[in-house]
Amino acid sequence: MIVGRRKRSSIELLFSLRGSVVPHILPWIGVMTLSAVLVVWVNVALFPLQLTNASAFAVFGVALSLFLGFRNNAAYERWWEGRKLWGQLIADSRALARETDLFLARDLETRDAVLRLQMAFMHLHRLNLRHLPPDDAARRWADESLIDAPHPPCAALDRIADVLVAAQQAGDLDGFGARALTERLGSITQAQAGCERIATTPLPFVYSLLIYRTSVLYCLLVPFGMVETAGWLTPVLAAVIAYVFFGLAEVTEELDRPFGETVNGLPLDSMCRLVEISMAPHLGQDPPEPLEPVKSYLS
Repeated sequence: MIVGRRKRSSIELLFSLRGSVVPHILPWIGVMTLSAVLVVWVNVALFPLQLTNASAFAVFGVALSLFLGFRNNAAYERWWEGRKLWGQLIADSRALARETDLFLARDLETRDAVLRLQMAFMHLHRLNLRHLPPDDAARRWADESLIDAPHPPCAALDRIADVLVAAQQAGDLDGFGARALTERLGSITQAQAGCERIATTPLPFVYSLLIYRTSVLYCLLVPFGMVETAGWLTPVLAAVIAYVFFGLAEVTEELDRPFGETVNGLPLDSMCRLVEISMAPHLGQDPPEPLEPVKSYLS
């Protein structure tokens, strides 16, 4: 995710490509600009074309903009819901650490095992959402049996439940503590399921199909409504229109996948590190340094 503590200047915002969708839509802008150049050249150099009034394209453009705005809002809602669910996971992890200090004070070995498994869950959940193989951060907390499980994040939560059951049977965890910790695991499971729902259920493909087809048709036809009044300025205006419509469509595609490793995806690595920092005092460890943005990108 692109971050920055200081306010960016107007010049930076105007020319910055980091976090921009321009590199992705530049081919579309080029195609639409060349198409407009061809329309103007044919109309001026070869033969007059059958032109139309620009007002019809204005009405069509407004309708297309509204549809793009609706889809963009739906994609942003998915992105923001994903951030809220990860915020819940961070809060539940911190609460779990405090609750284990309270309810497992007589069994520090079990407490440490629960907290380590919670950290394993966070990293395995991150990898599962991003469809990535195990990395060093995950292997630090998770053993091979968890990594090789059919569903590693669920295996970590199941292991926590087994540890708590053993502690209760040994008399190290009372009934009230077992209930409180079970409810905490339930809250973590709900957040996990919410993230997986977002990751596995994208916006309907027909939306993307309709948006791109309509945008292409509109950008190809709009020079016929402007060439009579704009002349050789038509390609410039066509490029601006293509930037707006294809840019909005591309932004929607990125926000639709909030857990991806795109520049506008959620910083899951940084949030896992945040939980590690919170867990360190409970495990008697020195907290690691928070992850810093690299060229304004926080992974």
